[in-house]
Amino acid sequence: MESAEIRRRWLRFFEERGHTVVPSASLIADDPTLLLVPAGMVPFKPYFLGEVKPPFPRATSVQKCVRTPDIEEVGKTTRHGTFFQMCGNFSFGDYFKEGAITYAWELLTGSVADGGYGLDPERLWITVYLDDDEAEQIWREKIGVPAERIQRLGKKDNFWSMGVPGPCGPCSEINYDRGPEFGVEGGPAVNDERYVEIWNLVFMQYERGEGGGKEDFPILGDLPSKNIDTGLGLERLAMILQGVRNMYEIDTSRAVIDKATELTGVSYGAAHGSDVSLRVVSDHLRTSVMLIGDGVTPGNEGRGYVLRRIMRRAIRNMRLLGATEPVVGALVDTVIKTMGEQYPELETERKRIETVALGEEAAFLKTLKTGTNILDGAVSDTKAAGSTVLPGDKAFLLHDTWGFPIDLTLEMAAEQGLSVDEDGFRRLMKEQRERAKADAKAKKQGHADLSAYREVADASGATEFTGYTDTEGESRVVGLLVDGAPSPAAQEGDEVEVVLDRTPFYAEGGGQQADTGRIRLDSGAVIQIRDVQQPVPGVSVHKGVVQVGEVTVGSAAYAAIDVTRRRAIARAHSATHLTHQALRDALGPTAAQAGSENAPGRFRFDFGSPAAVPGTVLTDVEQRINEVLSRELDVTAEVMSMSEAKKQGAIAEFGEKYGERVRVVTIGDFSKELCGGTHVHNTAQLGLVKLLGESSIGSGVRRVEALVGVDAYSFLAREHTVVSRLTDLVKGRPEELPEKIAGMLAKLRDAEKEIERFRAEKVLQAAAGLAEGARDVRGVALVTGRVPDGTGADDLRKLVLDVRGRIQGGRPAVVALFTVAGDRPLTVVATNEAARERGVKAGELVRTAAKTLGGGGGGKDDVAQGGGQNPAAIEDAVAAVERLVAEKA
Repeated sequence: MESAEIRRRWLRFFEERGHTVVPSASLIADDPTLLLVPAGMVPFKPYFLGEVKPPFPRATSVQKCVRTPDIEEVGKTTRHGTFFQMCGNFSFGDYFKEGAITYAWELLTGSVADGGYGLDPERLWITVYLDDDEAEQIWREKIGVPAERIQRLGKKDNFWSMGVPGPCGPCSEINYDRGPEFGVEGGPAVNDERYVEIWNLVFMQYERGEGGGKEDFPILGDLPSKNIDTGLGLERLAMILQGVRNMYEIDTSRAVIDKATELTGVSYGAAHGSDVSLRVVSDHLRTSVMLIGDGVTPGNEGRGYVLRRIMRRAIRNMRLLGATEPVVGALVDTVIKTMGEQYPELETERKRIETVALGEEAAFLKTLKTGTNILDGAVSDTKAAGSTVLPGDKAFLLHDTWGFPIDLTLEMAAEQGLSVDEDGFRRLMKEQRERAKADAKAKKQGHADLSAYREVADASGATEFTGYTDTEGESRVVGLLVDGAPSPAAQEGDEVEVVLDRTPFYAEGGGQQADTGRIRLDSGAVIQIRDVQQPVPGVSVHKGVVQVGEVTVGSAAYAAIDVTRRRAIARAHSATHLTHQALRDALGPTAAQAGSENAPGRFRFDFGSPAAVPGTVLTDVEQRINEVLSRELDVTAEVMSMSEAKKQGAIAEFGEKYGERVRVVTIGDFSKELCGGTHVHNTAQLGLVKLLGESSIGSGVRRVEALVGVDAYSFLAREHTVVSRLTDLVKGRPEELPEKIAGMLAKLRDAEKEIERFRAEKVLQAAAGLAEGARDVRGVALVTGRVPDGTGADDLRKLVLDVRGRIQGGRPAVVALFTVAGDRPLTVVATNEAARERGVKAGELVRTAAKTLGGGGGGKDDVAQGGGQNPAAIEDAVAAVERLVAEKA
């Protein structure tokens, strides 16, 4: 049974049983504690935590997930993978244990003809929590599983919680016996390689308290409403139904392995090492395509770093398999073809995905070259120090800073006769992981900080937003926090967070900055509002300071925003939509939105593009936008279903989370986009849009910055003033400025070259005198000294080589000269062939001198260059060179 069919059967089964089918959320987690979605229940977490009331009693989904903590194990085991699909069914206060167990058994063991998966009931083993008698009884008496195939396990294996205070409960896992060829019998308690877990049923019935680990926390009591959260690994079930030995050999993964073997000529199954590499390539390329498809771009932090790391591991493994040419394009094509049936958006976004992936491959191939040069330097330093072990911090630097894989460092060091301090490397990696875990734990504990907002939400419901039509209006204070804690009242001067039952204030979101303004109470109290956020969905929190009087919960209030600011932001937001559409028209659909910020009178817009946008194209885009303004197009907003919005061609932002009902903003016949922000009523209200330029902010992502309205006019007015002054200075017309200024710059460059030639001649004039002053050190003619400060590195190098050439008679010669340029000491050392035959080498002398100067250096045996931080140490560096020459000679 193909993976796509497994997915279809799952969703159809539960939809027929009253579950709402919820599309997979983006892999970009809508949760500040998570980089990426690691589990199927994550999109439903607000419902389980009580932050939001569920819009349905039952739901089902097949959720895209990415986990990377065990990335080093990928390919080595049958179960570790970074990307997987989690099939889930959920109940919010509806059915509980018996319903979940019955559904699971019916779907797994039901015949293929009747829509089930057709598993043999005799091969299914069950685990339940240690004291969950209820679940065990249902399995035995209701389902008919014999007692010998039901095992009880402890908290570590069969109890679930989010790791923070909140909902928790026992689990019951369904495991499939793959047979004696996979190990000894005895059930999942004995052998989890043979008895593979395929479905986990979580019975959320308790509330847990503070505590660490999976077992060390108290159970505080029963939840008021019992919930069900289950997860079946689609890839694991596919492994069983397709009769293959591991997840890498199922239909959607094996196709990538086959393509990799075609590209490299290495057969799958030929050797363990190459099999591991092929599995890594298959897993990591699938993950990369899914991440890029959801709007992630390679970077050096956050989810961008996750993508970069797995892509580079895949590319590196292809190189280990023998690939010498770029291969990512062919592999990405295979992934899209195999996964496109389940996720049609991959085909829609094919060009953008391929552009980003190919760009990262090209960048990494350059990194490999750079890393190789840095490794060569580290190898030279290690050998010079008389060691045969490359330090762990060098390997870690290569890995962490340059993305240089440790296996490549090990291989290349071995070719140079060196081993690597792997213990030191692993220690530094462990310290890095521990820092990351500590940071993640600190973020995870942030859930507790939201409890006060949840209390307000539970008591008063969501905040009604009136700002689409009103800029001020009557309201009531329903919640008040002082210093982050709920309070019945606040005094003059207090920093407060105020929750109103209805508000015209826009809370920051969707790239639009928050409104500012004032809230006046009937008592005469005044609160100056400087920011508005939504820490929990639907609750707008107004942050500010009490300027006058006392604020109390329950008080009648009158909220008024800063209208001038709002209008300026609205102009910027509408201009962003126009820019987005104009860029897509000019560059194609790959110019998809990757972020934005709409502020008063200005905006920035991030979009996908593999290369810089030519200035002529940007000029055309700007002209197109301003032509639209002159057409005086109406701007309208309409709420509709997500399916209807897609039918109308509305553009959605990558990574944004949308509900079933969405707001669509339409600008005439030019633009249609999903958006919850505020806008102008007609494009004529924008006045003018001026694009200031574009730049790169990451691999495959560009940024346009622009001004709108009065701010754009002011900018152009200043530009006009500058142009007028320049025309006066050069005595020409505005259109002649480029040619005249280019001519002036050319003359200036010619003058600088002439000055450089005179300076070089002056420096080289000293060569004869320096050569004549050579001292004999054990038979070696040694020239050392300090030349005038400000001498450049190139001139110093020319002088050293000139002096070396003037020492005649076949004598061994060493020239080591020093200078200070830009407050930093420089040195160049040169030796002739006779000196090198006596063991005196320039590279070794430079390293000694540079170390004394507080820096580093390197080069070849005949000439080398270095520098440092301490100009005052030049005399000591000269002495160190003289001592080393005496030792070597």
